[in-house]
Amino acid sequence: MPNNTKKKILFAASECVPFMKTGGLADVIGALPKAIDPERFDVRVIMPKYLCIADEWTEKMEYLTNFTVDLAWRKKYAGVFVLEYQGIKVYFIDDEYYFSGDAPYGPIHYDIEKFAFYSKAVIETCQYIDFIPDLIHCHDWQAALIPVFIDEARKRMGPEGRIKTILTIHNLRFQGQWSLDGIKDITGLPDEYYRGGVLEAYGDGNYLKGGIVTADRVTTVSETYSCEILESFYGEGLDAVMRDCADKLSGIVNGLDYEDFDPSADPRINNHYNSDTFRKIRPKNKLALQRECWLANDSKAFVLGIVSRLTDQKGFDMFGSIVEDLIADGIQIAVIGSGEQRFEQMFQGFCDRYPGRFSYYNGYDERRARMIYAGADAFVMPSVFEPCGLSQLISLRYGSVPIVRETGGLKDTVEPYNEYENRGTGFSFANLSAYELLHTIRYAHRIFREHKARWNQMIERGMKQDFSWKQSAADY
Repeated sequence: MPNNTKKKILFAASECVPFMKTGGLADVIGALPKAIDPERFDVRVIMPKYLCIADEWTEKMEYLTNFTVDLAWRKKYAGVFVLEYQGIKVYFIDDEYYFSGDAPYGPIHYDIEKFAFYSKAVIETCQYIDFIPDLIHCHDWQAALIPVFIDEARKRMGPEGRIKTILTIHNLRFQGQWSLDGIKDITGLPDEYYRGGVLEAYGDGNYLKGGIVTADRVTTVSETYSCEILESFYGEGLDAVMRDCADKLSGIVNGLDYEDFDPSADPRINNHYNSDTFRKIRPKNKLALQRECWLANDSKAFVLGIVSRLTDQKGFDMFGSIVEDLIADGIQIAVIGSGEQRFEQMFQGFCDRYPGRFSYYNGYDERRARMIYAGADAFVMPSVFEPCGLSQLISLRYGSVPIVRETGGLKDTVEPYNEYENRGTGFSFANLSAYELLHTIRYAHRIFREHKARWNQMIERGMKQDFSWKQSAADY
């Protein structure tokens, strides 16, 4: 197809691997554009040029242009840089007033103005780089003002007014909320966007709500989550808005970059294997994990792995209440993550109390995380809610049997084990119950001990699942 007939798509997000990552959003933005058919679509990415982006990337960026962004009564410089990474052009919006500091995010009252500037700059950048997209694919609240600004621009019928928008919600809990008067002052949008409730929720301004209401389509990152957020328990106060917009809402499960996450070639793990060779080779990674994490060197021990942000969303209240029972069962546990102080202290306490049986690394280390995926017998995700989750996809890919709660993407991607038909790729439980979690882990432990051949068949089925971006990209 000639280049001039390709549809033009611009991904707008606050982070993207390998340039900036704080969570799964960055993995999606780094992988999904590459998976979209380049013969039919010209796909590009635009993100902030944070001062904390590593020098190895900023040194490769090429300066393109600069212009002034009118943000209400403010006039702000915006520079545009570009580099090509794995066949995708990535643009970076530069303004050190907004994007300085040693982290991409800061206090919400700073981020509210920062991402209003970013959203406005994204739209205006298109004119300066000679790339007017047919579609801007916006991600989470940080880019949710883009559909709002475009909706307002449509009324003036400028070039940007013809652009279509999709907003993808990666986690409905984070909405970009601030005082209504403050957001009015920052955005400079007409009063109708506040009186009509587009940007107003419960008396405050709300970026995500504005994006949901004004975007042409809205997606979430799994089919189950797209249904859950219509209910009050999962709707984070916006369930009524989601029900009103249900006719333009879709759920598309995230994928995984199978080139990066590949146990047959991953340089971060000790011994490489695939779905045919894991029976002989993978146990060596278990022993390497035990050495790395100061767990007792015992090939027969049942090792549970956790790689996660430590927040109440992830179900660690439930897990913490059963750790002593698991230790009493002879189970070993390896945890890596950081987050809420109470969970960091809880896991550090278990580590101190049960040396050789409980390991905790406070922070994040990619090599150690990959060792857990490649060496743990099972991987635990007892989430209260989980829009999609990538960890269970990685654990399947690396042969660590997932144990999950049936919510969001966990329900969509992990098939519960059925011992009567010898089917399934993992274990799951339905209720927010520490007892059910304990029962499910003990059930998995029993299958591991007493039915090793079936356990290995389950690993093989999981490793042969295809959760690459191929199908999800086609769905988009």
